[in-house]
Amino acid sequence: MKAFVVDKYNKKGILRLAEMPEPELQDSDVLVEVHAAGVNLLDSKVKTGEFKLILPYRRPFILGHDVAGKVIRVGSQVSKFKAGDEVYARPRDGRIGTFAEFIAVNEADVALKPENLSMEEAASIPLVGLTAWQTLIERANLKKGQKVFIQAGSGGVGTFAIQLAKHLGATVATTASAASADLVKSLGADVVVDYRKDDFEKVLSGYDVVLNSQDAKTLEKSVRVLKPGGKLISISGPPDAEFAREKGLNLTLRLVLRFLSRGIRAKAKRRGVQFSFLFMWAQGDQLSKINALIEAGAIRPVVDRVFPFEATNDALAYVETGRAKGKVVIKVR
Repeated sequence: MKAFVVDKYNKKGILRLAEMPEPELQDSDVLVEVHAAGVNLLDSKVKTGEFKLILPYRRPFILGHDVAGKVIRVGSQVSKFKAGDEVYARPRDGRIGTFAEFIAVNEADVALKPENLSMEEAASIPLVGLTAWQTLIERANLKKGQKVFIQAGSGGVGTFAIQLAKHLGATVATTASAASADLVKSLGADVVVDYRKDDFEKVLSGYDVVLNSQDAKTLEKSVRVLKPGGKLISISGPPDAEFAREKGLNLTLRLVLRFLSRGIRAKAKRRGVQFSFLFMWAQGDQLSKINALIEAGAIRPVVDRVFPFEATNDALAYVETGRAKGKVVIKVR
């Protein structure tokens, strides 16, 4: 099968289009014929080796974390899916590889594709949808009437998280450029801070939850918009000791991550707020719950551009510019 692979970690390197063996099907796997694959900033970070200590892949490996397609074969222990089912998934870490014609995915990571979405639309959902779900529902326990600040509202995670937070009944603030203000308002944002003109730290205060997806400077400023007891949840780092324990990392790495996060943890403690790092995990059952919201019209996908499979490197480069509104998708077939 054709696939785009990482041969070596390189910030300026491109993916190589290669002929790779069709994936082996384990007993609990479904073999998915890939129709579309979402492109994420995580793909770029994995490609450059930014996560190689916590996500060690043996090169060459196939990149890609979002898939929508059709089941063509199932393992002997699979009970939820059958050949012909249209599905979508974020394959678990260690078994990524959606920039390819086929991928084998553990059935626990898979959900039926929302009936009202195209393959390209469905492929835009899993990683950002699960990130928003796990941040706002699992970690923050966001409630009706609370205030949440979601950074970078026009990005992939932002466009989904705004809609989910509004569905939950929260008041939503976000940052966006003037050109993206109408988009984020249409998704449900109540307060839009133009990051090119205004400092969100001077505009926002008394928030219950912050979803941080930006740099270290933004993370520190985010502490100050929370009320005492508020929750600062970062999906862009720094990883903390709890994350290290969850991933089963060795003692040395646990100490390193504890050191990297000590500054922000100390600042959060002084302000009386909670800091945690979230690295989303594959979860088919949560995707099924997201299905219900999408099919009910509570959440809609936001797709900026669809690239043909052979232009996968162009799609990744476009994501790396940071200018995409919503998600970028590759059409494989």
